[in-house]
Amino acid sequence: MKTFNKKKIGILLGLVLALAVVFTAFTRDEKLFQIDKNLDIYYTLVRELNLFYVDEINPNDLVKTSIDDMLESLDPYTTYIPESKMEDFRFMTTGEYAGIGAMIGKQKDHVIISEPYEGFPAQKAGLKAGDILLEVAGKSTENMTTEDVSNLLKGPAKQVVKVKIERPGEKKPLDVEIIREQIQIDAVPYYGMLDEKTGYIRLSNFTANCGDEVKRLVKELKEKHHAESLILDLRSNPGGLLNEAVKIVNIFVPKGVEVVSTRGKVKQWDKTYNATETPIDTIMPLAVLVNRGSASASEIVSGALQDLDRAVIIGTRTFGKGLVQTTRDLSYNTKLKVTTAKYYIPSGRCIQALDYSHRNEDGSVGVVPDSLISEFTTSKGRKVYDGGGITPDVKLDLDQISSLTINLVQDYMIFDFATQYAYQHESIPQPEDFKVTPEIYNEFKSFLKEREFSYESQTETALDELEETAKKEKYYELAKSQFEELRAKVGHELDKDLEQFQTEIKEMMTDEIVSRYYYQKGAIRASIQTDRGIDKAEEVLNSPDMFSAVFEPGVVISKTN
Repeated sequence: MKTFNKKKIGILLGLVLALAVVFTAFTRDEKLFQIDKNLDIYYTLVRELNLFYVDEINPNDLVKTSIDDMLESLDPYTTYIPESKMEDFRFMTTGEYAGIGAMIGKQKDHVIISEPYEGFPAQKAGLKAGDILLEVAGKSTENMTTEDVSNLLKGPAKQVVKVKIERPGEKKPLDVEIIREQIQIDAVPYYGMLDEKTGYIRLSNFTANCGDEVKRLVKELKEKHHAESLILDLRSNPGGLLNEAVKIVNIFVPKGVEVVSTRGKVKQWDKTYNATETPIDTIMPLAVLVNRGSASASEIVSGALQDLDRAVIIGTRTFGKGLVQTTRDLSYNTKLKVTTAKYYIPSGRCIQALDYSHRNEDGSVGVVPDSLISEFTTSKGRKVYDGGGITPDVKLDLDQISSLTINLVQDYMIFDFATQYAYQHESIPQPEDFKVTPEIYNEFKSFLKEREFSYESQTETALDELEETAKKEKYYELAKSQFEELRAKVGHELDKDLEQFQTEIKEMMTDEIVSRYYYQKGAIRASIQTDRGIDKAEEVLNSPDMFSAVFEPGVVISKTN
């Protein structure tokens, strides 16, 4: 017989569907069995360890370590949040916590106040950058980590926390009482006019309601200060809430436009996010500053505005974090932050740079190879590429920081000099007018000599390691003269290096000194004066020809890793 009749075809299709259902059910049941089996093994293993291991163990630490290591094998963003870390988690999403409002750091064996936030309890109680925390809430901070001290400083609002500090220039420790408050860190640390036409907004993170804040500030800059163009600074912004990123893009694009979509294994995470409100301005020339530290929601904003040909993106390639996390409630007031989908911006390209599902044999994760990078187009037909992160329309070369400057920062030399300078000088000019003069720089040089500061360049460190390896492998004596000649050539003199790298050192000093008097906003105001990214953005925005040329269909945003 040459053909099947309809009845037989129906029977065969029914059998195929039935087998598919059975196979799917079997696969699902097999997975559930494997989960139950391995959880039972895990439970018995922990029980046996607790009973018979030679030393006392802490079951909480043991299980936490195993959970962390398990999740680390997936990706860096899928994490377990124990009840003790819930306040930190809330702070990440809302920018709000109850405490004293200060940044702390570790300097050698001491925990110090790195920066009191302006207008918050620590600053109002008189704490200053450089203060050493000796005791918090009656407990000595000796051998404590910054996390330990931070936990002591946090607590219920409206309650007093007592601290004992050691302050440079003071003979005896000082006792200070601080009334904790609900602290809300502003997502916009600074905004204002750079000149008569150009507005500027720096966004440091995407916490709750930051979209409404940026919208309010854009309106203010336009209506009160008559801004004709705008720079949105997303450099070193690690991201945050997806819906806030959509809101910010919506400020500049028409209602109904697609901003970003997400796709995951479970269909409930497949969503498309469109602009839902009437925009503030869809015409104003807009520049977005990004760098390697711009990630996640920052990449959604910059990438969407690039794909929609709405803004010129300026800076360096962004981080490449295009994974969506969702929090799931677990037992005992704990949570799981789990990667559930990937971001796709309007052109269809994915932001994610690293493929954690396909690791190398050694467990490392590689970038997407050139052969797998795909081409997409913006709304005006410009070619753009995936492969991770956002490639700027206007690229800026990264300034390499010298080993000397890195060591001055890491060894707290610039920080301590700024602390000393602030105690010796009651006031300084406004941030825009303050300059590290030759006299101040000479004071800094003398300060370094008093501290007996020394450092080794990266080249010298590498040479040390090479010499050590050569000695172990018995080659050193054969090339001793060449090693000595090379060391003489790469060796440095501190005074010479202080002159050679004084421009970048002075910038660091300006930031640190100004922040002692004018806090974070003042430091930003001072840094704007020498900011190459802002200078380039102003140049592009103030040149209609240069700005419009970026959006020509022939312009290609290169595919680089």
